[in-house]
Amino acid sequence: MPATYEPISTQTLGSAAATVTFSSISGTYTDLRLVYQTGMSSAGDEPLLRFNSDSSALYSETVLYGNGTSALSMRNSISTSLQLARDVGLPTAIESLTTVDIMNYSNTTTFKTALIRTNKGSATYSQVGAYVGLYRSTSAITSINLLTTAGNFVTGSTFTLYGIKAA
Repeated sequence: MPATYEPISTQTLGSAAATVTFSSISGTYTDLRLVYQTGMSSAGDEPLLRFNSDSSALYSETVLYGNGTSALSMRNSISTSLQLARDVGLPTAIESLTTVDIMNYSNTTTFKTALIRTNKGSATYSQVGAYVGLYRSTSAITSINLLTTAGNFVTGSTFTLYGIKAA
């Protein structure tokens, strides 16, 4: 990674967990990048993202994804979180890699944009996706919450938050 990327925090799950939180995020960077590799405790479960523990209906997203057979798209304009995967959910083994780029996260005059790229794959199912998410709040992002629709992130999942300087 470029020298402008600074690791802020890494979390590796020693046991399955329904939530992962990065808190007390400093406002000293221009952008953030979250990279995680995970699986879900059950097929059909999907990861979600919230900022500042805000569960208000301030999130919207546009999604493009495909599985090698079909390509799909969707738009969600009023949601209480950003969904980070679609369709059948992540595989139950750690076979998914996702990056979330959050621009101008500490700016207090604009809404926050997130660009999300995800892939999940197993011997029986694969999918790639590109998402753009909007958090309609001018509050600086000081915490990031990852949660699931129903189950847990599996043991061994890793989550790393990077700060980007002068992007």
